[in-house]
Amino acid sequence: MIVIPAIDVKDGRCVRLYQGRADQETVYAEDPVEIALTWQAQGAKRIHVVDLDGAFEGRPRNLDVVRRIAEACDVPIQFGGGIRNLAAIDELLAIGVDRVILGTVAVEDPALVHEACRRFGSERILVGIDARHGRVAVKGWVQSTQQDAYDLALHMKRLGVTEIVFTDISRDGTLEGPAFDSLERMCGTGLKVIASGGVASLDDLRRLREMAHMGISGVIVGKALYTGDVTLAEAIEIVEGVPA
Repeated sequence: MIVIPAIDVKDGRCVRLYQGRADQETVYAEDPVEIALTWQAQGAKRIHVVDLDGAFEGRPRNLDVVRRIAEACDVPIQFGGGIRNLAAIDELLAIGVDRVILGTVAVEDPALVHEACRRFGSERILVGIDARHGRVAVKGWVQSTQQDAYDLALHMKRLGVTEIVFTDISRDGTLEGPAFDSLERMCGTGLKVIASGGVASLDDLRRLREMAHMGISGVIVGKALYTGDVTLAEAIEIVEGVPA
């Protein structure tokens, strides 16, 4: 289990949204590359980058930022936001992204996920499942569906996916703590689960660490790092068991 610091990119800048709402944006840095280098220097073993413009518009819009992060950093980058076809995946891997996160397309075109796992390897393809009250939301969380998040995870597993990023939208950016019950349910799929959304304290991280045996493979931490509620060094020591 590892700690994965998050960088959300909108209009080329590092921001955080509240519950994914574009109208509730806080800008934390003008240059996301500087933030990525900071997280790397503090011991991050992987960095989570989301193209928010891409998620809203349906195609990656901050590729130059992602490229610069990948070129500047020695640690692996996982990236999501607006990836809807195989050509986009190919381009992202070519510019240095280590893992690509598929979200909306997993609902709209599951066959593409299967082909991506076959072509690029399941270790390089993650599926991001974002849920509100147990139902999947897509297109930058703007559109709700009737798709049950647990059922979608099982379907992805049948298509070759081995690891997912699970976000409870109601907790994202709120500092109210992760949705532990939802995470436990998702672990019942047998998939490796990266927990995302709501981490607010070291106690949250301790509780997630206790769930590692269930299948929690990582935890994405965003706002709590930017506000200083949690330091990356403390998070790494608790979750990974080693000083950063």
